[in-house]
Amino acid sequence: MLYRKIEKNGDELSILGYGCMRYPKKSGSIDYIKTEKQIMTAIEKGVNYFDTAYVYSGSEKTLGKILKNNNCREKVKIADKIPFTVTNRKRVDEIFQKQLDRLQTDYIDYYMIHNLMKFEDWEKLKENGILEFVKDEKEKGRIINFGFSFHGNLHHFKKIIDDYDWEFTMIQYSYIDENYQAGVEGLEYANSKNISVMIMEPLRGGMLVDKLPKNAIRHFENFDIECSPGQWALRWVWNHSAVKVVLSGMNEEKHIEENIKVASVALPNSLSNEEIEVIKKVKKEFESKIKVKCTNCAYCMPCPHGVDIPICFSLYNDKSIFGGFRPQGSYVLSTGDESYANKCTECGACEKKCPQKIAIIDELKNVSKSMDHWYFRLLGKIVKFFMYDNL
Repeated sequence: MLYRKIEKNGDELSILGYGCMRYPKKSGSIDYIKTEKQIMTAIEKGVNYFDTAYVYSGSEKTLGKILKNNNCREKVKIADKIPFTVTNRKRVDEIFQKQLDRLQTDYIDYYMIHNLMKFEDWEKLKENGILEFVKDEKEKGRIINFGFSFHGNLHHFKKIIDDYDWEFTMIQYSYIDENYQAGVEGLEYANSKNISVMIMEPLRGGMLVDKLPKNAIRHFENFDIECSPGQWALRWVWNHSAVKVVLSGMNEEKHIEENIKVASVALPNSLSNEEIEVIKKVKKEFESKIKVKCTNCAYCMPCPHGVDIPICFSLYNDKSIFGGFRPQGSYVLSTGDESYANKCTECGACEKKCPQKIAIIDELKNVSKSMDHWYFRLLGKIVKFFMYDNL
């Protein structure tokens, strides 16, 4: 297992982090015996960063029990999250205490705000005492490092980064996400501020393994190296020296074995020029299905009427590339009612600023036609209520 150092605190973190959202299930519930075996195997092989969240049903409690029963809490770093929608200070205190109880620990190593998307969300949290909360808990030694996970656009990411002395952040990043959400520019920007960057979704929820175009698979298979599509994707992310930890939701023994194997050799800047060219060819197979050639520069933002233009285009492209329900689900969950494409008033302010000369107004109409179905919006409200508002 390779490790990378966190400059602000000296921690040596395994480059492979264990994502605790998708434990194996048995009869609809977490299979504790199988989960314990998998987590302990990962720890024995050198994984020391475990990422969970308050809204991951049963995850904190299961992780805490396993670490307690095997007397290995001090061997690992726990990352946990509180939903950004919880703005009442009293409720924040209650949730944090519940997380400590579930994890059976006195402190959380890497604590973050879950799923920030807009600078305004961060502003609201500050107004409701989040900075005082963090200061209090750091002084008590119950929060060691403070950060945020992010699913918005580059414009908002930079504003949030600049507004606080963060220890770390977590962004979505993969070889097809160089210009998606925070993207490579956000990765490098955070690194320039000495903020450690953790990576989620390096395989896009398995889509870079299970939904590769046939020609993309051929590019990998024709290269003279024994490497699975998943390993190719992980190696590409680890090739960036600014990346500290890459999370993987490993719930099968073969995934753990495969990921640990590549995490033992994936040094920064270790991909050859020939290997980089192979991945570029694979990316082109995806790019041929892109509907809108948006680079997520966010020069079009902010929209005077609240539309999150880069996110709308990114998820519209995802729907074209991958199909399935996931992009649609992300659309209704990652954008608020005020951010949907159908809120465009055709004022034209965005098109004047777009360096790509995209016909944004017309493309937003296409997005709306594809994504803005009333039943999806209703489903999104219901899911948000049970995930966040009803905490």
